[in-house]
Amino acid sequence: MRRVSRQAARLLADTPAIAEAHFRAEARPYHPRLRPDGWLNLGTAENRLLADLHSAHRTPPLTEATTRYAPLYGGAGLRERVAGHLGRGADAEDLVVVAGATAALDVIASVLCDPGDGIVVPTPYYGAFDTDLAGRSGARLLPAPPDPADGYGLWPEGVRRVLQQARRSGTAVRAVALASPGNPTGSVHCAALLRELAAVAAESGVDVIADEIYAGSVFEGTFTALREIDGPRVHTVWGFAKDFGLSGLKAGVLHTPDPRVREAARALAYFAPVSTHTQAVLADLLAEPARVDAFLAENRRRLGASYERAAALLTAYGIPYAPAGAGCSVWADLGAWLPPGSGFGGERALWRDILDGTRVSILPGEAFHAPRPGWFRICHSLDAAVVAEALTRLGRFLDGRGGRRAERRQHTAGTARPLV
Repeated sequence: MRRVSRQAARLLADTPAIAEAHFRAEARPYHPRLRPDGWLNLGTAENRLLADLHSAHRTPPLTEATTRYAPLYGGAGLRERVAGHLGRGADAEDLVVVAGATAALDVIASVLCDPGDGIVVPTPYYGAFDTDLAGRSGARLLPAPPDPADGYGLWPEGVRRVLQQARRSGTAVRAVALASPGNPTGSVHCAALLRELAAVAAESGVDVIADEIYAGSVFEGTFTALREIDGPRVHTVWGFAKDFGLSGLKAGVLHTPDPRVREAARALAYFAPVSTHTQAVLADLLAEPARVDAFLAENRRRLGASYERAAALLTAYGIPYAPAGAGCSVWADLGAWLPPGSGFGGERALWRDILDGTRVSILPGEAFHAPRPGWFRICHSLDAAVVAEALTRLGRFLDGRGGRRAERRQHTAGTARPLV
């Protein structure tokens, strides 16, 4: 077999088993009439609720201007419209457009970190951060514990403790990174909590990387952009995948007000540019702010309704979950169905049993660095009938396993407590 580089081998070794579940589910999908025994994919956070809203939008034609080379960090026209869309604190000159939010995270981590440098990440966190932030930069992700009051909320004090521990151990920490709104939790962090986090980062002299891919997908609560709290040291990542349901176009944006960081990020954009025609499509999409506002309002309405339907089904089957206010997923607690003391091995076994027994793909909490076993991310942003079928299969499967019923009742009763 041909030898590959050590870095390539490391990236291959980090390919998660959950990718296998995704492709199994997508290869033979459920259809109520043609394939009633097919697979249902509630493991991929893809907003599939908006296709009809895009169907009426006319794509700009191919022209000389949209098929020639353009600045590889994004043309001025698209950057100006994205800056207008992002609003206060965003300037077109501070934007770098690359091929997806994944690329934007890779770029900012590579600019800020040398191999071995640390990035503190509050848990639970988006599992792909392991690759997006560390895969090529060589940075080390340092997990920070969640709020002990609920086991999943953002806890700035936990971040402070990890920063202090890293300093004592001699690890150079360059940034704190988080998803805001949260992924996998769907939590909407309030301004006071974000201000506290920014203060903790400032105390240690580190930057903040804010993945705000769900900024326009908040259906309960108020979103606060971190750059509005601590602009000079906040580097924001956003994209069109979630808020606009355009994951296949692979267009992400990095906002950074630091001139040296921006210069380096523009250089790295050479390896991940967005096609000029795709940029024209996206610029046209943002051309009319009133239309964009109406689109995003409908997105929030549909996501909220989808979440409420999923939450009602989880409640009906006695499955506890953390209340969410944004995004495409629910953070559900299946800990009562794990054998006592089985740990993450028990969680992996339950995940496999669910896959094989129900043909429903959901993601185990271990993939998101959950602090304890039993949590699962369940995505709901797809056809209501598909979600209903999947959660019905899951609920019946778990009912058949029994679980620790007293614990289930106790956990279910506690899900009404809102996040800060």
